[in-house]
Amino acid sequence: MSRSWAELFGEEEQPSEEEQEDRKGWLGRLRESLAGSRQALTQDLFFDPADEESWERVEEALIQADVGVPATVEIVRRLEQREPGSEGELLQVLEEVLTEILLGEGGGRLAVSEAPSVVLVVGVNGTGKTTTIGKLADRLREHGHSVIVAAADTFRAAADEQLEIWAQRAGADFVGATRGADPAAVAYDAIQAAEARGHDIVLVDTAGRLHTQTNLMEELAKIRRVIASRVEGAPHETLLVVDATTGQNGLQQARLFNEAVQVTGVALTKLDGSAKGGIAVAIAHELGLPVKLVGVGETLEDLQPFDAPEFARALVSSE
Repeated sequence: MSRSWAELFGEEEQPSEEEQEDRKGWLGRLRESLAGSRQALTQDLFFDPADEESWERVEEALIQADVGVPATVEIVRRLEQREPGSEGELLQVLEEVLTEILLGEGGGRLAVSEAPSVVLVVGVNGTGKTTTIGKLADRLREHGHSVIVAAADTFRAAADEQLEIWAQRAGADFVGATRGADPAAVAYDAIQAAEARGHDIVLVDTAGRLHTQTNLMEELAKIRRVIASRVEGAPHETLLVVDATTGQNGLQQARLFNEAVQVTGVALTKLDGSAKGGIAVAIAHELGLPVKLVGVGETLEDLQPFDAPEFARALVSSE
């Protein structure tokens, strides 16, 4: 069975028929979205295990799929150990190896069991942070959680208005501030409001920033420190939203954000564009960060829990 929202949230309940239908349609869109990466991986392999050029073609295919050099070296090493004897066996083993790397140490659940649980959402401009927060808030509410959304992006004009619209759609409470206010203070106020109103999850939006902007990254670290001072163990989750179309640049983003705020998971968005799906493998291998959410469109159903076997299958097979 495909991975469900209940599993992502650490719950035991079975997915509803509606969720199963959403998931089925979403898997088709995922395969379509990864067609370019899949083509790079599977076309013109002409694999012969005894031919050195065949292994070079495998390496080239992985790099073209945006897996990255370090992950490619590790994947080829594992493939050679298992000695696939044909192109069909190679693709089967490749799917298994990709799944192993994407699964990592199994940290794919979203840490929302505390009351309140604080989820800090970070990323560069244009990755889809606001829409990801809105869609996540909606799913959390559907699963019985009471959510408050904090607009700690006080830098961008109209950022709080956009987030407030998403909060209303999701049936979540909203805490905002005037433009230029202290983002850390907004996060603090939202946690205080959650405790006063009995909400069990706080989703904190932050200003989009380039990973190279030192001052803004320091501000992000300050938000994290303030959250930690307000609630023991918080933020319980720090999600980095990565635009899948950015390829290896997304890996660099993940590395620097991880250094600044200790990222716990990745939401990989915009797979419906000219996606470079191998970036999920690169992030998992080089940084040990689990991908927890994947987005392939703009509707609420287009954000889904990440499923490593499904994703690996979509990278190597259209079926």
